Amino acid sequence: MKYPWIDEYLLSKKGVTKDLQESWNWIRYHVGGKMFAAICLNEENKPYYINLKLEPLEGDYFRSQYEDVIPGYYSNKVHWNSINPDGSLPDELLKNMLDKSYQLVLGGLSKKKQREILESDTIE
Repeated sequence: MKYPWIDEYLLSKKGVTKDLQESWNWIRYHVGGKMFAAICLNEENKPYYINLKLEPLEGDYFRSQYEDVIPGYYSNKVHWNSINPDGSLPDELLKNMLDKSYQLVLGGLSKKKQREILESDTIE
């Protein structure tokens, strides 16, 4: 995978947890119990997609500009996008997209839950 920093980057965000959805073989990243990113693994446990959530128009834009961004694999294709983990998407752009996904899902939580996550002193 071209993005070896992704796990550390996502886990550095406040309130983020990760798990392995064994039946799908996906490493999932959650904030407030809601998934905002996933690394989809094949039978050899090698990444074949990075899934993340974006506003629909923004997702459409990135899909039209970058061949390594496609509608979400095994996900709602309006809100979710899949990125080729061995593609040519610049690191900073992927970080920006992951940040947006995190903010989008965090913003969908109750105001109380958002405050609990953002005001916590420790990263989960």
